[in-house]
Amino acid sequence: MTFAFLTPGRILFGRGAAAEAPARIAAMGRRILLVRGGSVRFADVLAEGLRAAGVAVLELRGQGEPDLPGLEAALAEARPFAADAVAAIGGGSVLDLGKALAALLPSDRPPLDHLEVVGQGLPLSAPPLPLAALPTTAGTGSEATKNAVIGVPAHGRKVSLRDDRLIPALALVDPALTDGCPWPVTLASGLDAVTQVIEPYLSRRANPLTDALCRDAIPRGLAALVRLRQAEDPAARDALALVSLTGGIALANAGLGAVHGLAGVIGGRHGAPHGAICGRLLAPTLRENRAALAAEGHTVARFDEVAGWIAGALGCAPGDAFRQLSDWIDAAGLPRLADLAEGPLDAVALARAASGSSSMKANPAALSPEALARIVMAG
Repeated sequence: MTFAFLTPGRILFGRGAAAEAPARIAAMGRRILLVRGGSVRFADVLAEGLRAAGVAVLELRGQGEPDLPGLEAALAEARPFAADAVAAIGGGSVLDLGKALAALLPSDRPPLDHLEVVGQGLPLSAPPLPLAALPTTAGTGSEATKNAVIGVPAHGRKVSLRDDRLIPALALVDPALTDGCPWPVTLASGLDAVTQVIEPYLSRRANPLTDALCRDAIPRGLAALVRLRQAEDPAARDALALVSLTGGIALANAGLGAVHGLAGVIGGRHGAPHGAICGRLLAPTLRENRAALAAEGHTVARFDEVAGWIAGALGCAPGDAFRQLSDWIDAAGLPRLADLAEGPLDAVALARAASGSSSMKANPAALSPEALARIVMAG
């Protein structure tokens, strides 16, 4: 067996890790572009700490999931500042915006030239700026991935800007920044985190290192979500933050699958939140993938392992795990896709568009457009 394993930059994980942010980020340059979420209180502390250390700071606020027009506007605002480095603090969308700015500020080409699927997918024309990432939700694992997800409204898609050098040079993962996160956000982002350790485990590109990470993370993430539905719990927050980080490392090395292949199209066309889409698609995608592999005589042992972990978290029989997961998600309050989407869902058109998504390349089964449409309708 031969494979390459892409490793993240320096990671500090644990409660209190964020306290080191001002000093560590100040060491990255004297002019810092600070990309922040609108309601992140620690961002004020970070900005004050950087300025106290003699660093010039330009604050730029992310507004929802980044799209191409917003990215172009942010680039125009940030370029005159001539930052030495970028620090991003917020949810996965804010981190993606920070990564895209770090990638494109040194570039002399328009952003679309570097985007996959809808653009030319060209390599970056210059090395990205150094980037520090501080996640305040446990979901995307963007602090450990080599891509930034950007919406392109003109094409109705969410696509990736991808480069190995986009993995943040510094990730400060402090679960305390996620304490008290509202349950709807915790549920959607947490299901995204769980999906991002399940899909790499089932991926065609899985390898022994990603397997080791995901086998620990899948049951850990499921148990943390079940616990956080019951009550706020710092230990469960710690666990979910670790699962999110693990998912970022795993997907960077083993890829994803049909959940994310469909999510990019649904989110791009209908404006629904990414984590909520993934949560809605997870159980039906597991069912369709397992059925397709079994029908072709392939092993489904890994799907049965995943079913066992779900059953352990939910207290049900493994044979009923995927249905029980859907029922649990319903009871936990995640809206259906039809309620999340702007406008009616055309399952057939979405399935056809998703078939060419980059995430589909690692999906364990070659799902037909009909199977993909059934997943959308079940969501």
